[in-house]
Amino acid sequence: MELFAGQWWTAGRRRDEVEDMLRGSSLVFALIDTSIDRLVGFARVITDGVYLAMVLDVIVPEDRRGTGLGRTLLDSIINHPQVGSVRSVELICQPNLVPFYQRWGFTDQVGQSRLMRRTSDSVLTS
Repeated sequence: MELFAGQWWTAGRRRDEVEDMLRGSSLVFALIDTSIDRLVGFARVITDGVYLAMVLDVIVPEDRRGTGLGRTLLDSIINHPQVGSVRSVELICQPNLVPFYQRWGFTDQVGQSRLMRRTSDSVLTS
C-alpha cells in the first residue's frame, strides 16, 4: 500500500480493492528488498495468452528509480511465457516514459488507434 500511495494514479486505492485487483490479474510481478522487507518494484499483467497482454501499474518508488529495477520488471514481464508468446503487448504510460519502454520494442505509433476510457475515477481524466 505504501508503494501505491506514492503514485498519482494509485494513491487512493484501498486495501480490499487492491486484494481484489491482485486476484483478478493474470500475472503479478514484485521486487522486494529483503534487507528492509520493502516492496521496491511492482507490475501486473492481464492477458488472454494468445492475442493480447496488457501491462499495468508498473511502479518503482522514486528513491529507487535509475537503479535497474524497472528494467528487471520489464525483462521479467516480456520474457514470461504467458506474455512473450502473445501477438501484442500493450501498456499506457506518460510521455516522458516512452523512451524507457521503447527499449523493449514498445512504440507510440499505433496507427489510428486511440485510447478511450470510461471511468468514475477523476484522477484518470486530468
